[in-house]
Amino acid sequence: MVNPYKEYLNQDDDFSASLYQRTEELNQIDNAKPDAEGKIQLSAIVLDHAITLPHMVSPLFINPGRDLFAIQQAQENSETIIGIIPEEKAGFMEICLELAVGRLLELPDGNYSALVQGRRRLKVERIIETANSISVQAYILEKKEIPLDNHLRALMKTARLLFEQVVQLDSAIPEEAHLFSMNIDDPGWLADMIATAISPSNEQRMEIIATIDEKERLAYLNQLLAEELDVLELEEEIQSRVQNEVDRGQREVYLREQIKAIQLELGEGDLWEQEIREYQDRLEKSGFPENVKSTIQAEIKKMSLNPVLSPESGIIRNYIDWLVSLPWGKKSEDNLSIRHAEKVLKKNHYGLNKAKERILEYLAVRSLQTNHIRQPVLCFIGPPGTGKSSLGRSIAESLGRKFARISLGGIRDEAEIRGHRRTYISALPGRIIQTIKTAGTRNPLFMLDEIDKMGFDFRGDPSSALLEVLDQEQNSEFSDHYLEIPFDLSDVLFITTANSTENIPPALLDRLEMIEFPGYIEEEKIEIAKQFLILKQKHENGLITDETHFKIEAITRIIHEYTYEAGVRNLEREIGRICRKIAKLKSLQKPVPEVIEPDMLEKYLGPPQFFSFNAETDDGVGVSTAIAWTENGGEIMPVEVLIMEGKGNLQITGKIGDMMQESAQAALSYIKSRSEEFDIDMDIYEKIDIHLHIPEGAIEKDGPSAGITICTAMISALTKRKVRMNIGMTGELTLRGRILQVGGLKEKIYAARRAGLKKIIIPKKNEKDLAEIPSKVKKELKIVCAEHIDQVIKLALYP
Repeated sequence: MVNPYKEYLNQDDDFSASLYQRTEELNQIDNAKPDAEGKIQLSAIVLDHAITLPHMVSPLFINPGRDLFAIQQAQENSETIIGIIPEEKAGFMEICLELAVGRLLELPDGNYSALVQGRRRLKVERIIETANSISVQAYILEKKEIPLDNHLRALMKTARLLFEQVVQLDSAIPEEAHLFSMNIDDPGWLADMIATAISPSNEQRMEIIATIDEKERLAYLNQLLAEELDVLELEEEIQSRVQNEVDRGQREVYLREQIKAIQLELGEGDLWEQEIREYQDRLEKSGFPENVKSTIQAEIKKMSLNPVLSPESGIIRNYIDWLVSLPWGKKSEDNLSIRHAEKVLKKNHYGLNKAKERILEYLAVRSLQTNHIRQPVLCFIGPPGTGKSSLGRSIAESLGRKFARISLGGIRDEAEIRGHRRTYISALPGRIIQTIKTAGTRNPLFMLDEIDKMGFDFRGDPSSALLEVLDQEQNSEFSDHYLEIPFDLSDVLFITTANSTENIPPALLDRLEMIEFPGYIEEEKIEIAKQFLILKQKHENGLITDETHFKIEAITRIIHEYTYEAGVRNLEREIGRICRKIAKLKSLQKPVPEVIEPDMLEKYLGPPQFFSFNAETDDGVGVSTAIAWTENGGEIMPVEVLIMEGKGNLQITGKIGDMMQESAQAALSYIKSRSEEFDIDMDIYEKIDIHLHIPEGAIEKDGPSAGITICTAMISALTKRKVRMNIGMTGELTLRGRILQVGGLKEKIYAARRAGLKKIIIPKKNEKDLAEIPSKVKKELKIVCAEHIDQVIKLALYP
């Protein structure tokens, strides 16, 4: 057997010469000769740590015992030994190795070492164990000549290419190993040689030894080489990155020292020390709480110990800037004059009596109580454009407080409320603390706009973070993640706004005091336009206050035909469009109209965009008038019922919601239960289809308040009794014919009046809500309160 590394050993070197001599001794040991059955029996050692592969030489460390005894016997007889490999489950592997063991060398610790050369693979037949030794009977595995086909050539070429790349990246493998692999033509030997060079694990060596087929062995080796190459490339990338970071850090330190030297040379002094002294002076003159002072002092000490331009210094400087700029003890004095507040609210807003009354009550309590009182958390609920945000600004003006506002619409990250930890790059306090800093006082009027538009995702739930902000028992020590110092929010007057309560979590809703903004009726919109909107738009568009007046009829037409809303935002927008066109005429020195008449609107605003229903004047069968409430105000809603031949089906059209469909089903069930009283033949229900339709099918309609109207229209269609069309009605119907309370009564009554109705029927339980209706309106309309559907039928249907 030839030593594969023989030509690379430098015999002039003592160690190399010794190694060369010892490997030459191994080559002198011949392989064992088989008997007639092709078997050999030799002493054996257990290869449990160092598994040698065929053709290769490796060191072996031997403890005194059976292995040492077996090796000594083999050396006395100048013969090879067998190396058996233990397995966890089967005892020993079926495949073993014939080994040549060189001269033993005794080590200082009493153990021995020797060079071992792998020879050939054997198949174990029997293992004979005694107290002093192990011997093995094994078959010699005859090597089959495998044709060097394209597949085998490709495997060998791939193995050499991968091995070359591994050698280039792994400094522990000499380049000579790759050169040696290029001269090996035997596929099995090539696989064993490369496997030895890359030092696989014992489990992988066992897999290589157990794989007799050379193609499979090469394929497995290529897999090991690919894995090893991935690891080496990743290591090189990491080392390169680390080295770059080290080089950059050293360069920064060098440049900082240069900058410091240049500053001293120019006579600018130590700016860093100057900045630290400024922080110390601000801290001594401030009225900060003791815990804040101690925190700032500790951060200043850290700052003085860090280099000027280090990243850590920048983080510390930003943190100190935030701490010293917050209004820890600065408060504004409240103006508790109720007359002043009433004057400001009346000047800036028309209507909104409930909200104004609540603010005046708050001022009254503050003026009578000198001790600290709980700040209310008001929530303005109502449609867009009803003045919720602007009322908050007016309240701040009346109290003499700073006004602070943040919009919560679309916020999904809890850190927007509580801030980021300082461990993050570019960390900042939450928007609560940021806005308090901008306000400059610790007791501003803080408006949280669009509180129902918040969301949540994997970054947290901001509505949960608001619980601490708005809870009077907790917000005196509000914890921001960036500050890490409690900040007192108990003096802040929080006001929130929302369009509805559906999307507000119950725990948060429980902390809010609701004030509803139901929307403006037509008369209120006209007054708001006259007192506020027209003057504002004239001013914004460069017109003189006394120039171009709007007739009330023109404003009314804008409300009816060009806007469809509960608030006045679109009304202001349309008035602004007219003012801009007048401003254009004025800039072109053309005649400017003195009065805006209703018939001039199409010239400025184009054709009407919306059309409202007017009450029908002719009484008819199967048609009744419901009074509905939407987010855009009240309106009338005709309900039509048609009877035709069929199979007893009820068809409902007009983009009806689930609740309204249920109301129709309940009304039909009630009519069937009272068929005898209404003089309706019970058999007819199986022979007809009932089609219920509510016009304006593009507009979604829902709610239970049309129940009595649907029932009235159905009874009219089934009995051929006409309905009085000058009567409007609203109320939820039960299966027993009782009429339940509904909402939005004020808007509904104004809609009935606007549509020309003379009489309306409302639930008896809504009689208390009539106190909010002006006397003038109640005189123009006859309002009847009903408890049962029989009263409605008697009033609405002809005999």
